[in-house]
Amino acid sequence: MTELQTGLLRPRDLTTPLRIAESAFVADGSVLGLSDFYDWFRTRTELDVARVTRIPFDRLRQWSFHPDTGDVVHDSGRFFAVQGLEVRFPGGPVPVWAQPIINQPEMGILGILVKEFNGVLHCLMQAKNEPGNRNGVQLSPTVQATKSNYSRVHQGKAVPYLEYFRDTSGHHVIADVLQSEQGAWFFQKRNRNMVVETRDDVEVLDGFCWLTIGQMHRLLADEDLINMDSRTVMSCLPFSAADLPGAFSRDEDDFQTAVLRSCSEEYGSLHATGDILSWITEARTLHGVETSRIPLDEVRDWTRTDDAVSHRSGLFFDVIAVDVEVGHREVSAWTQPMIDPGGLGVVAFLVKRIGGVLHVLTHARVEPGYLDVVELAPTVQCSPRNLPALPAEARPLFLDEVLSAGPDRIRFDAVLSEEGGRFYHAQNRYLVVEVDDDFGLDVPPDFRWVALHQLVGLLRHSHYLNVQARSLVACLHSLTSSPA
Repeated sequence: MTELQTGLLRPRDLTTPLRIAESAFVADGSVLGLSDFYDWFRTRTELDVARVTRIPFDRLRQWSFHPDTGDVVHDSGRFFAVQGLEVRFPGGPVPVWAQPIINQPEMGILGILVKEFNGVLHCLMQAKNEPGNRNGVQLSPTVQATKSNYSRVHQGKAVPYLEYFRDTSGHHVIADVLQSEQGAWFFQKRNRNMVVETRDDVEVLDGFCWLTIGQMHRLLADEDLINMDSRTVMSCLPFSAADLPGAFSRDEDDFQTAVLRSCSEEYGSLHATGDILSWITEARTLHGVETSRIPLDEVRDWTRTDDAVSHRSGLFFDVIAVDVEVGHREVSAWTQPMIDPGGLGVVAFLVKRIGGVLHVLTHARVEPGYLDVVELAPTVQCSPRNLPALPAEARPLFLDEVLSAGPDRIRFDAVLSEEGGRFYHAQNRYLVVEVDDDFGLDVPPDFRWVALHQLVGLLRHSHYLNVQARSLVACLHSLTSSPA
């Protein structure tokens, strides 16, 4: 008798990707309609009000500059520290530089709990106010907590629903993967991105609601509503299945059909997945980036005043301090350091229909905080205000293609916030721009055209797509079911 006959082997899960796609096409959930959601969310923004005030460093409580290094550290030795980083990038536009960076070695949990209602998957989402959010409350995952938070170093309240992600026995794990965060501001930071399905009767606590994936997709188009942590977890959903266009038919030449084909392996891709993996591996071996952590006091070209650590040019970003008072959190008042980028960034994918299948132009990008040197990034990822301080060769390729795109070529366009727990008013304009037919397939060596199903496959593993690219993958998936 074979192992398969004895029932030791599990068959491949073909139903979950289809159920995810089905949920993506449900614009109004069984639990909460979109109009009711907006009423509920408006109430949450009125109830969960935060007071966030910039303060001088000497008003920080339980945080201080280390007397020997100048690093910003917490009295407990936990949470995170702001340290210095020296970077050597031979052959790069800027071959040597130093900068402050956040070192947070512990891994947090970003988890979305899902459950079927009337045969449709719904996500349990949380209205949460983060100190760095420009607009206060945004929609976050079910659980969004650092290890210091959920181990209650701050002596605050327990994190709701954490048990579903700490002990997954008896539940269906749809996604569970370590993913990086901003490599320009974090040193080798990773979080556990999880999606767990339960059949339990789940009590919906104050500040939480059930939404379909389709409702989440529509909310992605709203400025600063779906937070970064929700977007990165959403991108890890296995949104890829056989013959999605057949299951969810669209007009033959419709853009949404091209996106659906891109999610289905049987429609093919310009490059084989093995070739894409080889290209990424080669990029990681070719780029000899060396990083060394150094005392914050020794970071060249950066100065410390009473209320900021800043670059001498006044550009790039500042390290600041804030005082926070907020309700509906494990702790209601605290102070902390944050990074203030000081300007709106641009994050964009150029996309092209190749053989009727939408392809995304990805960039093998080097950032000093990556664990594996290179991760796939959007076609363009930059802060335009910083470009005058950099060499001309540092100007991103294809930036002009993005900024000059007419409305008829822009498929997605929304200003979305980055992580509000560490970054102060950090926003990027997220764009998906379809290029003209005459835009060539030949691209520079650090770029490749990749189908969506290939990106979804890479997202089953750690450190292949950076956080900005993951956000855009979620935005691209939203175009399968919502108006362009």
